[in-house]
Amino acid sequence: MLALERVVAGYGSTTCLKGVSLEVRAGEIVALLGANGAGKTTTLMTISGVVRARQGTIRFAGERIDALSAETIAARGVGHVPEGRRIFPRLSVLENLQLGAYLRANRQEISEDFEKVWTLFPRLRERRHQLAGTLSGGEQQMLAIGRGVMGRPKLLLLDEPSLGLAPKLVQLIFEVIQRINRTGIPILLVEQNVRMALTIAHRGYIVETGRITMMDDATRLANNPQVKAAYLGG
Repeated sequence: MLALERVVAGYGSTTCLKGVSLEVRAGEIVALLGANGAGKTTTLMTISGVVRARQGTIRFAGERIDALSAETIAARGVGHVPEGRRIFPRLSVLENLQLGAYLRANRQEISEDFEKVWTLFPRLRERRHQLAGTLSGGEQQMLAIGRGVMGRPKLLLLDEPSLGLAPKLVQLIFEVIQRINRTGIPILLVEQNVRMALTIAHRGYIVETGRITMMDDATRLANNPQVKAAYLGG
C-alpha cells in the first residue's frame, strides 16, 4: 500500500529525514518508533504532502505521490491524524467530523461512516453538539481519530495517539486502532508508548536521527535486547 524509498526531507536548511525507506502492506499495523526528534512526525508529514520530499520516492497503491499536493494525497485515500489532535475548538463535535468528510460527496456513505464513528466512540455521539474545545483530552483524541475515519481512508497515519492520556484511555485508544485495522485499513503508527505499539503492530521500524536503523516483526523487536534497553526500560 505504501512504500518510501530513500526519502530525504526537512525544514529550511535542516534535513530531518536522511534516506528513509519503509513500507506498509495491505492489512498491517506498522509502528514507527524512536526518540523525540528522530524524524517520526516528519516522515508522516512527508507522506501526506505537508512537507515536500527533496529526494527519493513515495508510492501509494503503486503510484508515486511525492510530487502531489496534500489535498490530492488526502483525496487519494491517505488519512492523517496529526500529533496534538489539531481539532477545531470553536466548532462542535459534529462539525469537526463533517470536516473530515469535506472531500466526499456520497451522502449515504458519509451517513454510514458517522455510524461507524458513533460505534467506535459512543462518547462522541453523546457530545455531538458540544464545542470540541470543551472536551477532555481523551475525548479530543477520539474526535481526531474519528475525523480521520470520516475521510474513509485507504491508509491511516496516526501520530502519537496516546500522548498525554490516562492509562485507561490509552488502552481504549489502542483497542480502537485495532478495530479500525480489522475493517481492512492499514495503519502507520507513530507512538512514544513503544511497549503498547509493539503489542498491536505487525511490524516495526526504529528511526534514529533521520535514518531507519532497525526493522523487524513486532514481536522480535519487542524481544530485541537493544530495543529493550533503549525503549522498554531494559
